[in-house]
Amino acid sequence: MKKKALILGITGQDGSFIAELLIKKKYKVHGYVRRSATGNYKNIKHLIDKKEIQIHHGDLLDFVSLTNVIKNIKPDEIYNFADQDHVRWSTDLPIYSFDVTGSSTLKILEIIKNVSKNSKYFHPFSSNIFGNSKKIRLKEDEDFSPLSIYALGKVSSYYACKMYRDIYNLKIRGAIFFNHESERRTEEYVTRKITKAVARIYYGKQKKLALGNVNIKIDWGYAKDYVEAAYNIMQLKKNDFYIIGSGKKTSILEFVKRCFNFVGLDYKKYLTIDKKFFRKGATKTLVADNSKAKKDFKFKIKTNINDLIKIMMEHDLEIEKD
Repeated sequence: MKKKALILGITGQDGSFIAELLIKKKYKVHGYVRRSATGNYKNIKHLIDKKEIQIHHGDLLDFVSLTNVIKNIKPDEIYNFADQDHVRWSTDLPIYSFDVTGSSTLKILEIIKNVSKNSKYFHPFSSNIFGNSKKIRLKEDEDFSPLSIYALGKVSSYYACKMYRDIYNLKIRGAIFFNHESERRTEEYVTRKITKAVARIYYGKQKKLALGNVNIKIDWGYAKDYVEAAYNIMQLKKNDFYIIGSGKKTSILEFVKRCFNFVGLDYKKYLTIDKKFFRKGATKTLVADNSKAKKDFKFKIKTNINDLIKIMMEHDLEIEKD
């Protein structure tokens, strides 16, 4: 009999990638989609067209609808990629952001405890929870120091997961994901803003690329590598949390340079710095220490920064050429 998986937030970057992976692994895949996101199916349209996934509509904050879905499916595995996942948005909508990122986790855990206790549950956390850590290379036991409502919600969800795992003996696993990008990122993220702008500049559709602090260095990876890590964590016998990242840092400026180099243009002619894009609550340079993940399930980054840029640039050059 096929294993059943429920993916919360299946329309997003991570949710759509994990759906594809689980289908390859012969799972019966269910997706939980926010009602207000019903028009945003582009990342999973090919899966819907092939009838490879079953969609359920609801809301993370709707306890009744989410209970009914989990109770009826009784999934072997639940992957939660459905939070509000952008620091700037959490500043604009702090209460809603905390509800979706933090409080909703408590609702999900209560539902699992009450109606589906045998389900394994995966929760992604963010390296933003470390804030301005005194250390640069971070392990799982580093202290948290959130600098945004988004990060605060992630810290709250981390401790909720840990408590429900330890007190109620639930099968809860998680990963602290460092920045992971792809061609499925929205333009609110700086990597996709850059690759899309470079493609538009190349075709003469845009004149300049305006950014904030380009000297920030970030641990970037490719999202497919990270959701594969999530899957591998779910296959382990123990319920544990892991750091997942590339272990390398690249400045935003270097990312910009390499994207313009990809199309044979000089970035200096097009890049402008605008202080309105400088972000409050930005973390300093943080780098993942993957040693625990490497030891427990042989985690390995398959896609380096140049590969990531190639994937994203080729995608945006294709969609912007007309």
